[in-house]
Amino acid sequence: MRTVGQAPEGSESHESHDPLARRLTVLSGPSGVGKSTVVAEIRRSHPQVWLSVSVTTRSPRPGETHGVQYFFVDDAGFDRLVAEGELLEWAEFAGNRYGTPRRPVEERLARGEPVLLEIDLQGARQVRRSMPEARLVFLAPPSWEELVRRLTGRGTEPPEVIQRRLDAARVELAAEKEFDLTLVNTSVQDVCEELLVLMAVH
Repeated sequence: MRTVGQAPEGSESHESHDPLARRLTVLSGPSGVGKSTVVAEIRRSHPQVWLSVSVTTRSPRPGETHGVQYFFVDDAGFDRLVAEGELLEWAEFAGNRYGTPRRPVEERLARGEPVLLEIDLQGARQVRRSMPEARLVFLAPPSWEELVRRLTGRGTEPPEVIQRRLDAARVELAAEKEFDLTLVNTSVQDVCEELLVLMAVH
């Protein structure tokens, strides 16, 4: 279920950069498109793929565990990570901040391990600037109507948060052309298989 888009301007030079950094794959897309479900399936079926765990100031949802889905920190802790340059990327959404710890990513890339990041559009753009060799993959919904159904069907967030997510999703969908390729999430299994092929994981 893959649609190969136009590579961003300047991407032709990526092949001349550090080959280890090309093992970094960034998965992004609008809220509700199923990124977390895809990541969970890869984590289950191919534990050799290292999946970066983000830091967030958001409170844990039911069933979430510190260090598994996220590292949960307070605002002061997040400020400290930003000030010390400890985040590869970070962004704020719906009143909460999210970021990727830099050091674990760099350590695993240096060892030649395939690394997968699940981040939002702002974060993907930051990674593009700091690690242009990374492969950016956009996860798209089968349709706008399906995305709306998924977002409104969660039942875990108030209407104003859902509306902000829908507004952000329109912006994120419009940024699809910035990515190296698009995977349409009609099947979690198909998306996982495509990602594993891209990362040369068998």
